[in-house]
Amino acid sequence: MHSTKLVILGRDGILNEYREDHVKAPDEWLPIKGALEAVSRLNHAGWHAVVATNQAGIGRGMIDMSSINAVHLRMNQCLLQQGARVDAVFYCPHTPEEHCNCRKPMPGMMLDIGRRYGVDLRQVPMVGDTLRDLLAARAAGCEPHLVLTGRASAIGDSQLHEMLAQVPGTHAHADLPAFAEFLLERDHVVDSESGGLS
Repeated sequence: MHSTKLVILGRDGILNEYREDHVKAPDEWLPIKGALEAVSRLNHAGWHAVVATNQAGIGRGMIDMSSINAVHLRMNQCLLQQGARVDAVFYCPHTPEEHCNCRKPMPGMMLDIGRRYGVDLRQVPMVGDTLRDLLAARAAGCEPHLVLTGRASAIGDSQLHEMLAQVPGTHAHADLPAFAEFLLERDHVVDSESGGLS
């Protein structure tokens, strides 16, 4: 295991606006305000970002592989315009009824990412906007983070507390910029305590 600084991000509701009917075409992929700039800040601080996303629309026949590739091309172009990048996109194409091991809340995608990058997933923050994401993070051994955008933007305080209680140790943030600020501030504290050595 080496010390690659890696963060796993959900896609819909974290980087881009969530759509009930799935993002089926490039023009339906609309970035959340500040999210791409947050990825850029992390990249410039030495963090690699990887996306892990459930895409049941593939299994349901709502989107094909050429369309999803076109959506991710737009995502990467939008990131590039902000001086940001994601290293890879891992996605589960299955419907819930298929009971696969890669669809969150199962940990399969994260375990694949851990193997691909040779990282200890206990050192990897994972960001999502649903309880399913938090459960997947816990199952994989990642550090769970919730952003209150996407699907989480509609939950009330009591539901939020209930969700956080189900996955102890979860950090909640207003949005991806707030998560990035948290991570970079924590990096700074760690660097300071180690005498400036990272």
